[in-house]
Amino acid sequence: MLPLPQPLQQARKRRLHTLSLGASPLILALSACPTALHAQDGAAPGITPANPPVEVPDARDPVFDGAQNEGMPQAIGEIPGDTGSGDGREIGFEADSLSFDSEADIVSASGNVVMRSGDQSVRADNVSWDRNSGQIVAEGNIRFVDEHGNQLFTDRLELTDELKAGAMSNLLLALREGGRLAAQQGERADNGDVILTNAAYSACAVETAKGCPRKPSWRVTADRVIYDQDEKRVRFKGAMLELFGARLLPLPGLAITTDNRSVSGLLVPNVGITASNGLEVSGSYYLRLADNQDLTATGYVYADAPPMAAVQYRAMTGSGAFQTTGYLTRSTRLQFGSDTRTEEKDWRGYFFGNGKFQLDEKWSITGAVRVASDRTFLRRYDISNDDRLRSTLSAERIDDNSYFSISGWATQVLLRDQDQGLVPVALPLIDYRKRLAQPVAGGTVELQANSLNIVRRDGQDTQRAFARAQWDLRRITSMGQEITLTGMARGDVYHSSGNVSTTTPLYRGLEGWQGRAIALAALDMKWPLIGEAFGGTQILTPRVQLVASPHIRNFEIPNEDSRAVELEDTNLFSLNRFPGYDRFEDGVRVTYGMDWQLRRPGWQVEATIGQSYRLNKESAPFPEGTGLQDRFSDFAGRVQVRYRDFVKFTHRFRLDKDSLAVRRNEVDATLGSDKTYLELGYLRLDRDIDVEFEDLQDREELRAAARISFANYWSVFGAAVLNLTDRDEDPTLTSDGFEPLRTRLGVAYSDDCLELGVTWRRDYVQVADARRGNTFQFFFALRNLSFR
Repeated sequence: MLPLPQPLQQARKRRLHTLSLGASPLILALSACPTALHAQDGAAPGITPANPPVEVPDARDPVFDGAQNEGMPQAIGEIPGDTGSGDGREIGFEADSLSFDSEADIVSASGNVVMRSGDQSVRADNVSWDRNSGQIVAEGNIRFVDEHGNQLFTDRLELTDELKAGAMSNLLLALREGGRLAAQQGERADNGDVILTNAAYSACAVETAKGCPRKPSWRVTADRVIYDQDEKRVRFKGAMLELFGARLLPLPGLAITTDNRSVSGLLVPNVGITASNGLEVSGSYYLRLADNQDLTATGYVYADAPPMAAVQYRAMTGSGAFQTTGYLTRSTRLQFGSDTRTEEKDWRGYFFGNGKFQLDEKWSITGAVRVASDRTFLRRYDISNDDRLRSTLSAERIDDNSYFSISGWATQVLLRDQDQGLVPVALPLIDYRKRLAQPVAGGTVELQANSLNIVRRDGQDTQRAFARAQWDLRRITSMGQEITLTGMARGDVYHSSGNVSTTTPLYRGLEGWQGRAIALAALDMKWPLIGEAFGGTQILTPRVQLVASPHIRNFEIPNEDSRAVELEDTNLFSLNRFPGYDRFEDGVRVTYGMDWQLRRPGWQVEATIGQSYRLNKESAPFPEGTGLQDRFSDFAGRVQVRYRDFVKFTHRFRLDKDSLAVRRNEVDATLGSDKTYLELGYLRLDRDIDVEFEDLQDREELRAAARISFANYWSVFGAAVLNLTDRDEDPTLTSDGFEPLRTRLGVAYSDDCLELGVTWRRDYVQVADARRGNTFQFFFALRNLSFR
């Protein structure tokens, strides 16, 4: 061995001249993980190392940040001799010491050796480079990082002068997306594939969040693992799935990718038992069509029903994304509202699609289509419990001061005894709003133009158009009051036909052309008062609002979008307490109330209450029972309490102005953490509204859900929905006041790489061939696996 020249002996303080080598990327699947996984020797419970464990250094090791830190390996000087190569790629070298055997033409580096080339790097205790054969051998605590962030840890690694891996021993591959692959031996085949023997793979973490060792909940053992560098794919031969140490089933055709790509393959099947279809098994095949397109085909087999097929297609384009899903089967069915099954089989199915496209920075198109062949298909095959399907299409333009949209929608009713011919279709709905850039009389002006066309196959048709201008002026006085002045003017034109087919007379309006003018003036004052209370800060905000509007033609106008009206905390101070545009509150009224907030460490309490008074004696345009029909309204309010993320409580209420009886009582409460919690919901509407208003019926409902976690990853959960409405509250019902609608119980296991469990659900309502009864669903999912 020839001694190094003096300059090289002082290489710790000199910069390395990079070695120019031909190098195509070595990509052997690996991800950073501050833990160790050992090569498998065939033992079932764990992965036993053939040699001492490969210690995985911290991914933030300053060796790899390029810094010249004290005590870290420093740059080595220029290596004598020719360093040219095929493609001119340069490899940087760092080491504690370097020697060169000029007779054997071998370069040896030792002590914290680091090689870098582009986004790749190799760290080892010792590296020797035979310049005649081009072979590079790294030994001792090797860490190889490829350009995708995958990492290889091993004891010994042979590389070509193009940085392609050869033989390895006692190796760990850590995939960037979280999986880890350990093997006893590795070698490179003639075609460039890397072949690993006696290997084990798992996507599970091998340490807890506190750094304690943890056995993977599942792993895949294999006789051979083949890594295809060109396709960036790892294939398993003789693979066997182990769950909690038990060998369960073979996995033929298992494959994973090293660059986080999805690949085509079989998905884990689903198994369940339902009251309508008996035992059911479904299996899916995922097909990756391109980087921006995929397709999933699913087959369903039932014990008590003919099979069903489903296909989902998804795609992304340069301007947006969309997906479509379709279900199809051929079976007999019960007509809605009938107990007689059809003798002939019908084609039954469901189609769903949605998407959004951003055409430029201002224009976008959004759409969704949902169509079912019949009213009970979705519930019969446990796809959805929706009682109606809504399809929409919208084109929007949004900038800093304007908004424009053209949209339409259609609804298919399912679990309701309603004639589809009476269900409206809106096309088009056009809305334009413009905020003037320059103030007018110190205030902001907004202009709006709106038109709507509603058609029904067998019912009333309505067309509407209006133009609106609104001026708002907001000021803060020297005493801290917030004053808002509002002026609004609007002109409406309506046309309707077939009005008599609308069952509720107050919704019909007059047939033919109708017009009206609307004007409004309002003054709103808030006065926040801040002070200390209960160890925190409180804000008490009295509020008074005066709204005046002349008499408005309401009942001559068809009511399509202002039907579901009721006094609530959310519309107490609205300029128009009706939703939508077809009804508008007239007269002169004063609304008064207050908001209160308390904030202290960890706690937040908010409360709102208020009432309104009509100054004019004319009757209000609200139905009886809405809380707004008399001169004095009912009291409406809301209370919210929150303690960190552990307690959340909301109570919305409406109190009768005369008796203080609770007309609306709505409670939503959550207690617990994300893992263990209790949720309760209760709603009671006691409004005594005429039964002809189908949108305003009384009801009472209780909802409950709970989850209890134990043993770190296990949990039991349950939920129930009860209909407490009786015939006194809604004469159209036959319930006795206690009618379970749905209950659910289950047990599940969930960690970072595995989900499994079983759920029991009971449906108490039968609709045609969607039977009441028990449903059992088994689910099982492994992270980062596909089958092919």
